[in-house]
Amino acid sequence: MKESTLLMPSELREYMLAHSSPLDAVQRRVVERTSTFPTMAHWQTAPEQSAFLTLLVRTLGAGQAAEVGTFTGLSALAIARGLQPGGRLVTCEISDDFTGIAREAWRAAGVEDRIDLRIAPALDTLRALPAEPYLDFSFVDADKIGYPDYFEELLVRTRPGGILAFDNVFRSGRVLRPESEVDEAVIDFNARLVKDDRVDVVMVPIADGMTLAWRK
Repeated sequence: MKESTLLMPSELREYMLAHSSPLDAVQRRVVERTSTFPTMAHWQTAPEQSAFLTLLVRTLGAGQAAEVGTFTGLSALAIARGLQPGGRLVTCEISDDFTGIAREAWRAAGVEDRIDLRIAPALDTLRALPAEPYLDFSFVDADKIGYPDYFEELLVRTRPGGILAFDNVFRSGRVLRPESEVDEAVIDFNARLVKDDRVDVVMVPIADGMTLAWRK
């Protein structure tokens, strides 16, 4: 689990979580199991992001969604719970290494029938989706260098008024002081996205930063 946010003291974050919808038993089980992978547990969606994703998808009235980066399934669970009846989420993951945890959680939460997990390079999966603009919502939390390509493939499939969300756009503050090629890639992506006249963009200071792009 992501234990802290860049701009918020831990005490204030605990207050925020205490006054937001809490994780339920299924979500807590995913967090517990993910914590057994200490070098990768920080990949998991933060609790406050889970509640935010569900509320955002529900507010959109979303029926069709896509995700790039499944990991142990917490974000997919959050998205699926917000979908309209009969809604569908296609979630992309490169390997099956951690998706057993995800499948178990989706089944326990009663949303397994809403989630289509596809194991393949994400660009291959996205390019195989219908070419017309039908997506209501997308969430990208995967390899950062791939963000521009994921954006282009998702944007052409997103209806006007749909939203694309991108995680980790702060890079733990390293967008101000880059230390790696990945940091530089995120800086470039952020700069390009805000200038793209096909979308309206807002960067939200939640967890490690999330950008929401509204399709014009």
